[in-house]
Amino acid sequence: MPSASGPADTPASNDRLIALGVVTSPQGLQGEVRLKPFTDDPASLKRFREVRLGGRPMTLKGVRVQPNGVIVRFAEVTDRTQAEALRGLELAVPRTALPALDDGEVYHADLIGLAVTTPDGQPAGQVVAVTNYGAGDILEIERTDGRIVLVPFRPFAVPDVDVAGRRLTVEPDFLSEGA
Repeated sequence: MPSASGPADTPASNDRLIALGVVTSPQGLQGEVRLKPFTDDPASLKRFREVRLGGRPMTLKGVRVQPNGVIVRFAEVTDRTQAEALRGLELAVPRTALPALDDGEVYHADLIGLAVTTPDGQPAGQVVAVTNYGAGDILEIERTDGRIVLVPFRPFAVPDVDVAGRRLTVEPDFLSEGA
């Protein structure tokens, strides 16, 4: 599944900014920066020209994907000192700038904030985060009692996802503590 982190969009917030990466350090002397991407396909960053960096409009001038990360050049940044000042800033685009997905695919940002129900329709909580430690996506769900549970984002645990309806279904066994 493609991933992009950030707040979920709703019909009223369809232009909400979605983070696609974070600047980790300057690269060289000409103003390039290293970027830790939040996407499954870092090369897809090349499709964007106008982006936001720390909320500020910026123009992507170049993106190079390397085995140890992504190198990005902004038109507005011309030296290492300026690049150093960007450390820790998120690169983001409006949700509407992201490409449409195939059936069955969803952006992580679209999952955050969804209501969680059991298969019989009982309210069970809300998705507060989506993480991936290497073995697959995991939903962090705050149950209605305030406790947090981690649920694998797989069909056997999450049989139904309705982004438009702002809800998803989780099998009850995965909502108990220690599951």
